[in-house]
Amino acid sequence: MSVRITVDLSDDLYRALKARAALSGLTLRELVRRYLEQGLRQPSPPGAGAGRRRPPPVIVPPRGVPIPALSRAAIRRLEEREDEARPPGVRPEA
Repeated sequence: MSVRITVDLSDDLYRALKARAALSGLTLRELVRRYLEQGLRQPSPPGAGAGRRRPPPVIVPPRGVPIPALSRAAIRRLEEREDEARPPGVRPEA
């Protein structure tokens, strides 16, 4: 069973996730699911939730190759290439 949810993301966060998914060979949906599963598997330190924020989990793809950080310009170029390759009338995956 799966449940659909709606999450509001900033444009920059959406672009970064989409680029990371493309570089990993994953769909955006699968990448977000993996991030959530990884984050939930990590133990919560004592006092967690009392205003302390932890950094997001880091995913290392199965091949063990680190995913490089991308500049905003590089992310935009990836998105533009993806948009150009998409057939007319097909909406991007959420």
